[in-house]
Amino acid sequence: MTVYISYEADLKLHIPYKKIINDCINLCLDYEKVPYECELSVSIVDEDRIHEVNKEFRGMDKATDVLSFPLNDYNKAADFDDFDENAASFNFDTGELMLGDIIISAAHVIKQADEYGHTRKRELAFLTIHSVLHLLGYDHMKEKDEKLMFSKQDAILALGGYKR
Repeated sequence: MTVYISYEADLKLHIPYKKIINDCINLCLDYEKVPYECELSVSIVDEDRIHEVNKEFRGMDKATDVLSFPLNDYNKAADFDDFDENAASFNFDTGELMLGDIIISAAHVIKQADEYGHTRKRELAFLTIHSVLHLLGYDHMKEKDEKLMFSKQDAILALGGYKR
């Protein structure tokens, strides 16, 4: 697995963010039984940058906690049956399945950890897991899909020991 992590925010989290991100990505990929080695990027940014990206790509003129940019379309979330034939989904040099990009707001990690009464580690874990599930094709637009995605989030968080 290749995870490109960049820390572009001035605000520091003061937690082992690289370890948390890598652990949570591995938890998700194992939980979903992803049959490939994968590649993705995670950027931790400031409020201005996530606001800018949210406005540009989603038309939302505000900062948000996390953005996910999946590179693949799925017939069904985390269904890899058709991926062997889709060479465009794989990095030509490494053979890894390219999942996409995640952008996380450092300020939101801190704010939401305080707001929800848990640690920054837990909040970063939650945002990472939530985003990886989006990269695997899950969403929460419909109530049924939201229940499924959120139950998976909770199960993966528990597996990693990230409690409120």
